[in-house]
Amino acid sequence: MTTATSTALPASAPDASGARNARVLALCQGLFTCAISIDLTLTALTGWQLAPDKSLATLPFALITVAGAVVTWFAAFLIQRLGRRWSFVLGAASCCVGGLVSVWSVWQGHFWSFCAGTALVGVFQAFAQYYRLAAADAVPEAAKSRAIATVLAGGVIAALVGPALAAWSKDWIPTALFAGAYLVVAAMGLLSVLALLLFYRDQPVAAVRTESDGAPARALGQIVRTPVFLASVANNVAGSMVMMFIMTAAPLAAVACHHGIDDGAAIIQWHLMGMYAPSFFAGRLVQRVGLGPVLLAGLAMNLGCAVVAMLSTTLPAFYLALLLLGVGWNFMFVGGTTLLAQSYAPSERAKTQGFSELLRYAATALATLGAGPLLARFGWQTLNLAILPVLLLSALATLHWMRGQRRAATLPPAGLR
Repeated sequence: MTTATSTALPASAPDASGARNARVLALCQGLFTCAISIDLTLTALTGWQLAPDKSLATLPFALITVAGAVVTWFAAFLIQRLGRRWSFVLGAASCCVGGLVSVWSVWQGHFWSFCAGTALVGVFQAFAQYYRLAAADAVPEAAKSRAIATVLAGGVIAALVGPALAAWSKDWIPTALFAGAYLVVAAMGLLSVLALLLFYRDQPVAAVRTESDGAPARALGQIVRTPVFLASVANNVAGSMVMMFIMTAAPLAAVACHHGIDDGAAIIQWHLMGMYAPSFFAGRLVQRVGLGPVLLAGLAMNLGCAVVAMLSTTLPAFYLALLLLGVGWNFMFVGGTTLLAQSYAPSERAKTQGFSELLRYAATALATLGAGPLLARFGWQTLNLAILPVLLLSALATLHWMRGQRRAATLPPAGLR
């Protein structure tokens, strides 16, 4: 299947339901981002406090990404079997349980059970990554970018609120530092469960007419060789890998460059705003200027991040580099997800989405685990230089897809050839 145009839905009701579901998923995205930002702020410190060997201090946070990578493939097929609503409820419930396990572990001083708690939050992350795809699948092709952006916009307020919640709640339980923050993580999961049960309803995939209508589902190997899938992976996977690689190292690099710990936290907060704030206009921007230019703009901003970081280690340079990184990720992620939603027929959805998300999680897990050691050995400038080959490959895949789109647009209709 190459992609084609989508048919209009038969009535306005499915469009309205799709928009309503996108808003519900935006709320859930915000709750998920709050939970993850609390973990991002405190889990390494909690791990340091609990770990029997201080070299294991970052393991609990890394397990969030690793558990997400392991679960994401199975989550796609569970969503196909149970439906999105109950699958998302299951994922959110795992966050609630994981937060409570983390509270108990910090209270009791148990490192390995704390690892189990953070891994359960990783299960939540695996399911939450399908929110944007669920929103895209429920609307016509012309509205997909906007639905995806709506979901991601839910992270804007959470990007600001999450770190503040972490700082506010970490001392709730005087005898167990940080335990109160994980109680908030559990609350985020519970609120997500309630929102999904009360307001979200499963919808069929929006009708799309493609060249393969009526044909049997293609093998995964055939799907992944199509230019549209390769371009989606190049932007989703490469964009997320580069973002996680630089974001993970940035606070450590800032401290190594003689900036304060609070400066490192503020840099990440600024970066999170860059990640999610463009979602308020990214969907409209795609509709106005086209998908290809938005993807290339995202790549250019990531390149700008690397250039700024290599030229200066002043505090304003860190802020600017991480802001560019966040906005660049948003453009690549909205655009890449839109391409992914165009790359499969409904019968191919689970395996295509699952494989794409598995690749993305595996890449981001490697980036998360590798950023610290590579920073310590090679330094901040070299770390930013290392992302350039990844951006080049992503640009080539994107340009190849764009060239195919232009070629298809110049061909006469099939009946006139």
